[in-house]
Amino acid sequence: MFSPEGPTLRELAVQALSSVEHGYDLLAPKFDHTPYRTPDRVLDAVATALTPLGPFGTGLDLCCGTGAGAGALARLCRHGVTGVDFSAGMLAVARDRVRPAGVPVSWVRADARALPFAPAFDLVVSFGAFGHFLPRELPGLFAQVRSVLRPGGLFAFPLAAPPRPGSPGYWSLLGFDAAMRVRNALWRPPFVMYYRTFRLGDVRRELTRAGFEVDLHPLPEFGHRPDGSPRARLVAARR
Repeated sequence: MFSPEGPTLRELAVQALSSVEHGYDLLAPKFDHTPYRTPDRVLDAVATALTPLGPFGTGLDLCCGTGAGAGALARLCRHGVTGVDFSAGMLAVARDRVRPAGVPVSWVRADARALPFAPAFDLVVSFGAFGHFLPRELPGLFAQVRSVLRPGGLFAFPLAAPPRPGSPGYWSLLGFDAAMRVRNALWRPPFVMYYRTFRLGDVRRELTRAGFEVDLHPLPEFGHRPDGSPRARLVAARR
């Protein structure tokens, strides 16, 4: 993260003390050089899992950031891809860097909780953005996604299994969330980013309540836990 191309510690501190939107505007030019950018192996695994669930005409990358997911989505959607994000800075980077051949791509600045689209998409994907939504916001978020899908359209996203309680990963995520809660109790505007609020059971229940039919597909590229369960799944919610 502190490589010559990535943000400095000072830049990260300024971002963390900003709003979510302004923080990402500040981070945007160096975002692709941080661990926050979705790794290519995740994008490739999701694209592989989605291929037999298609074909897809038009696709939407929800909370697209600098457009890595939209680039992967362009391999699946024959008629076009749209990336939507509320950070103008992130979208500016996406416009400059993501230009897949053969498929038109457009970029729209909007809040995922108030999407400005008709039911025009066959596929909606999102990568790693759900920590920016509080649990109470999930019903409204999922309703928005359903409203922009055509009948039979698919909402899909990868979801990693939680770390085992007591493991280093568990304490790392717990510590991060605790630090964010302290930060938001002491500083305004809040910066909503929590790693432990997007749990599979809650997510599946809220998707079903929103009117989706939910299937889970293992992502074998990431292996299995000691109990045999997948380390990562693709959540595929059909309208």
